[in-house]
Amino acid sequence: MSAEATTPGAHSRRRGLPRIDLRRLGRAALLGPASRDRLPDAMGHVADAHRAHHPDADLAVLRRAYLLAEASHRGQFRKSGEPYITHPLAVTLILAELGAETTTLTASLLHDTVEDTDVTLDQVRAEFGDEVCYLVDGVTKLEKVDYGAAAEPETFRKMLVATGNDVRVMSIKLADRLHNMRTLGVMRPEKQARIAKVTRDVLIPLAERLGVQALKTELEDLVFAILHPDEYAHTRALIADNATAGDALAAISEDVRRVLREAGIAAEVLVRPRHFVSVHRSGLKRGELRGTDFGRLLVLVAEDADCYAVLGELHTCFTPVISEFKDFIAAPKFNLYQSLHTAVAGPDGAVAEVLIRTHRMHKVAEAGVVALGNPYTAAADSGTGPAGADPQATAEPADGERADPTRPGWLSRLLEWQQAATDSDTFWATLRADLAQDAEITVFRAEGGMLGLPPGATCVDAAYAQHGDAAHGCLGARVNGRLAPLSTVLRDGDTVQLLLDRDTASGPAPEWLDHARTPAARIAITGWLAAHPETEGLPAAAPRTPHPVSSDRRGVANAVVDLPGATVRLAGCCTPVPPDAVTGFSVRGGVVTVHRRECRAVERMRALDRTPVEVRWGDAPECRVTLYAESFGRPRLLADLTEAIATAGAAIVAANVEPPSEQRVRHTYTLELPDAAGLPGLMRAMRDVPGVYDVSRAQQPATA
Repeated sequence: MSAEATTPGAHSRRRGLPRIDLRRLGRAALLGPASRDRLPDAMGHVADAHRAHHPDADLAVLRRAYLLAEASHRGQFRKSGEPYITHPLAVTLILAELGAETTTLTASLLHDTVEDTDVTLDQVRAEFGDEVCYLVDGVTKLEKVDYGAAAEPETFRKMLVATGNDVRVMSIKLADRLHNMRTLGVMRPEKQARIAKVTRDVLIPLAERLGVQALKTELEDLVFAILHPDEYAHTRALIADNATAGDALAAISEDVRRVLREAGIAAEVLVRPRHFVSVHRSGLKRGELRGTDFGRLLVLVAEDADCYAVLGELHTCFTPVISEFKDFIAAPKFNLYQSLHTAVAGPDGAVAEVLIRTHRMHKVAEAGVVALGNPYTAAADSGTGPAGADPQATAEPADGERADPTRPGWLSRLLEWQQAATDSDTFWATLRADLAQDAEITVFRAEGGMLGLPPGATCVDAAYAQHGDAAHGCLGARVNGRLAPLSTVLRDGDTVQLLLDRDTASGPAPEWLDHARTPAARIAITGWLAAHPETEGLPAAAPRTPHPVSSDRRGVANAVVDLPGATVRLAGCCTPVPPDAVTGFSVRGGVVTVHRRECRAVERMRALDRTPVEVRWGDAPECRVTLYAESFGRPRLLADLTEAIATAGAAIVAANVEPPSEQRVRHTYTLELPDAAGLPGLMRAMRDVPGVYDVSRAQQPATA
């Protein structure tokens, strides 16, 4: 397979930019050094692309980097037979076309020197500074002789850690893999498939998360051609057979231009062909494809407000497909992507998808983090930086913190859990599973702040994302103000409050693994369970059956009525105690039942025209009360509650613990207190028991 055959995305290259002849560049690289006052001929394309984005860039450092790379790689050849220097040149050209700044281009020219030549990191640091040295080291592979089969996953772990400090490391790696995929045809089929699978499972998701769509789409097409040759051939033939499909979109684009021109909105309207994988997915989704399915309309404007003005005109003058509307400007994607998506129907019923964005949004949509330039440059650049570094080089903000817009939540989470994955196989499998989650939801913390989680994440995942290992003691959660079990699946925009056990020795239940979706949560839970095998047999809540407890002490009805011979009984439905406002009603047997005035039984008695009886509290301080305790199930909960009750000086007359429901347990206690004034303190003591989230007095309809 030739290099050209493995470049299915070539049909979508911008017109006027012919493919670079790398063989000619290779010959130019072997002609020797250029004069001192200009770049070598082989660097001309890189310089032109770089100056298009950075007109004032100093190219002297690029010239020195190229000369070192060419000299160190001289005599080395790629499997295709080209001089090896063509590879770093091609990688640098890819990044230059995306708008990378000079430091990134310098490191990309040198990215293989330490790995494949006698050049050392110390030499790179001495010649080009710490920043370039860090980037080169970040993309340098680990030796198989040292790591064996673990070399590849450990190399990716090393790159990810380096990316956490400087995202440009991964930018260089992505460009490096793209050029290698373009020229993969010289490899054996089985090696092509192995590299393509790693590209599909790891590099393409990383390109998506970093927002580098220009690299991601071409990588997808190259992987598609290798791993699914039949589907690729069919899609390629389909595109060839519909070579005039763009005419339908061109007609709609003219109508859009006319509408926007009449509305006085300055906009550029372009027809963007879909790449191969996109066409294939559209075919699977829609069946037979129409002409407008082979591309999209792209509308570029100057300001954010213009995007919504364009949207209004399109929805006014065309028939919108409401289900296709998405606003990624007000709510950007987790990979920095911003755009308005909509679809409109033309006069013949053909539906055209439309993307509306500013020129700045378009640059970020295509190049992602690469378009941000140097993310570590302070707002007020002091002009200082490492020796030999770009004038746009690193500067620290005044408070000492780096202003880094490229450290999104997913990258921080990935860096956290990889530290716990000490085994290479676990890291590799978990990394692929984590990157397979190609979207993110945002949940809000009740105490302030946000958490980014993958779709399908539960309260368990939120607990470990927020509290780390302290989440082992999580007892439950409130989602949008309502109590919820830890298994609750969170939705985008939910507010979550995690309730933690104060006992640091408590740990997760094995069934938490059934609810954990994030690697951080699964690794932490698995590690804790492995370190505490004795907990495997413990129930998630104790006890699991009703547990009555009784006492020999008799209750005291400390209430007085003006009815001779009447027996006074405190109602069990509301268990009144001094100084509650109470009333009474006569029942059979000469008994007066005393209720709190707000008890629902009082309303029923009055509805039946029952005459209330005046009741007052006596002088005895003792009282009896029924309390409900709502809690999350955990071992030793009943023991801790009864200890808190005893410490408060109350005696348990009766107790009942209901079986757990959704990890929640309800306790009912009938208690005798030596003094009613101690009731508020008793309830506070019960609420302070870890796992108890509410304690209330009985308030239910009286039973017959």
